[in-house]
Amino acid sequence: MKQSPEHIYALAFGAHPDDVELACGATLLKIIAEGRSVAVCDLTRGEMGTLGTPETRRAEAEKATQLMGYQCRTSLDLGDSKLFHTEENIAEIIKVIRHFKPSVVFANSPDERHPDHVKASKLVTDACYYSGLQQLATTMNGQVQLPHRPKHLLYYIQFKHLEPDLIVDISQTFEASRKGVLAFGSQFYQEGRTEEAKTLIQRREFLTGLEARARYFGEQIGTLYGEGYKLPAPLAIRSFTSVF
Repeated sequence: MKQSPEHIYALAFGAHPDDVELACGATLLKIIAEGRSVAVCDLTRGEMGTLGTPETRRAEAEKATQLMGYQCRTSLDLGDSKLFHTEENIAEIIKVIRHFKPSVVFANSPDERHPDHVKASKLVTDACYYSGLQQLATTMNGQVQLPHRPKHLLYYIQFKHLEPDLIVDISQTFEASRKGVLAFGSQFYQEGRTEEAKTLIQRREFLTGLEARARYFGEQIGTLYGEGYKLPAPLAIRSFTSVF
């Protein structure tokens, strides 16, 4: 993991490579367009997936990183299908949080179709809290890390239809975010492919469904496209007039 010269504004975790691009990529592009830095951390290499190899998915993740403009992307390799809630796994995630010192963390939703997504959500949620504890020591590259607790944790919506607690207007970044999704060519529909889809997300209709969801969320706030998020707790409004 490269040393971060300054704090990263937003750190997005995904259970597998492509989780982040599928669910909050357009929001991350919006953050970058607003002059803030973004980093991504994949908890696994996706090695148990039906399609692609760990090497292929790593190359695809690197391509997506370049296309999206993230400052950094790293993989913890905690084991696809083995994201167990252990002290060791939580400690590895804490190290990443303390390294980047994000203000905002994005994570898988605790209510999801894929078991790994649910496990990842719990791991990241707990790590966000424990990373702020003074008495919990971690080191990276031989250096003792200082405690850091992110200000905000947002759960992105993936497969299940969940009612969002907030919706981000992504009308200006949705089309560009598709490049990040399509960088994972081994996982999704490719023009000219004639064989039957091997997975749910390889169907041609899956990508159409992603756009339909973005349009639905956008309609809820009177825009063309939107990305929805769940919150772990009520959002505190510190400055009323900055929001309303």
